[in-house]
Amino acid sequence: MKILLTGATGYIGKRLLPVLVEAGHEVICCVRDPKRFNPPESLKGNISVIKTDLLDQTSLQSIPVDIDGAYYLVHSMSSSGDYTSLEETSATNFRKALSNTSVKHVVYLSGIVNESKLSKHLNSRKNVELELSKGDYNFTALRAGIIIGSGSASFEIIRDLVEKLPVMITPKWLNTKCQPIGISDVIAFLSKSLFNQNTFNQDFDIGGPDVLSYKEMLLTFAAVRNLKRKIFVVPVMTPKLSSYWLYFVTSTSYKLATSLVHSMKVEVVCRDHRLDAILGIKPIGYKESLKRAFSKIENNEILSSWKDSYSSSGLSFNISDFILVPTFGCFKDIRTNPIKNREVCIQKIWSIGGDTGWYFGNWLWHIRGFIDKLVGGVGLRRGRTHPSIINVGDTIDFWRVLYANRKEGRLLLFAEMKLPGEAWLEFKVVQDKLIQTATFRPLGLLGRMYWYAVLPFHGLIFKGMIRQLTKDPFQA
Repeated sequence: MKILLTGATGYIGKRLLPVLVEAGHEVICCVRDPKRFNPPESLKGNISVIKTDLLDQTSLQSIPVDIDGAYYLVHSMSSSGDYTSLEETSATNFRKALSNTSVKHVVYLSGIVNESKLSKHLNSRKNVELELSKGDYNFTALRAGIIIGSGSASFEIIRDLVEKLPVMITPKWLNTKCQPIGISDVIAFLSKSLFNQNTFNQDFDIGGPDVLSYKEMLLTFAAVRNLKRKIFVVPVMTPKLSSYWLYFVTSTSYKLATSLVHSMKVEVVCRDHRLDAILGIKPIGYKESLKRAFSKIENNEILSSWKDSYSSSGLSFNISDFILVPTFGCFKDIRTNPIKNREVCIQKIWSIGGDTGWYFGNWLWHIRGFIDKLVGGVGLRRGRTHPSIINVGDTIDFWRVLYANRKEGRLLLFAEMKLPGEAWLEFKVVQDKLIQTATFRPLGLLGRMYWYAVLPFHGLIFKGMIRQLTKDPFQA
């Protein structure tokens, strides 16, 4: 069967793709920015890529007419304050585009929406569901709550809170009940629902066997990690204060934190588990989901991470718009050092950031990350998905990977920190030397003042960094 997969570069899409290919399907991957799409070589023979933007109806004309099924895995929760209208427009455009195809079944991953009073985020998911259901095809909506898996937003937020805070003074919404589900079960429900006539034109809640409060989830996480944690719930935290608390402690963006706080006031508990029986799936419990997630992390087998999506920064851009580093009107810091061992130098570059750090002046990088958080930026907490593998579109702390070619020896990063301008950082191994270039395009007078203010620190950091990157591995 020919399957259309939207959100192919997203957290769920990246994990669903190999399952669909293994099932023998031909998959057409819809991506807004093809440069961010890096599927494994083993999948490339069974997939094709089309560039689409769901907000641009003309781009949807590239969808093949002869598709059999489609997955709608697109969300815009943190890309804009007006994401409700964006999500509705995207769903409408998608439905209209499919009317020109032979699609028989569309599956949508939504959120559990059983409460009478919903948050803006959950209400938007419900509106998208209603819009997609108007199409002249069979439609299935799978409604999930908290998804637990290596790299998932929920898992990473819980992890940040538990591992960083021995004692937590928390808002009262931590007593709200929810029903978490493991990522492996979400993928199983998605894949097995497709073309199953017993799921046609219905909506189903999917969740694990455990109904827990958010407080219980945090304490269970602590128990699994053998950590002693105390949590005190207070009724005085306003939604805005709660959002700031979540934003500063975790790696989430402020927009996403705000949306999550409002959603966490609403119970997300399954109405029933009838889909389990229909598809023959027995979901695993919350503890087992946590253990599996850490097993993947410890073995460096994280297939996808929410931090690599644009939602982690709240920005929305195409990589192709920034891959050509400008020269006119820019400040540059260019440094060149000879190298003794090309492979060792490249290995160091490909391990930069995250737990490895930046090789020199890490305390200064952390201060810069803290300042970035104070002014609403992403800070350094996103880290990186894999300690030594880099793909275009990945995040490395407060940078986004624009270009990564290990064989060529070139890595280009674009800054997602809050700046009065735009910044690039490039590493390029040319023959027996490393060229390290920091480029800053200032925005007005403030941008120019910023560059000269940080120039002494740049001189210290960049000089030390290239020295460590090119250091002889046998040198003491």
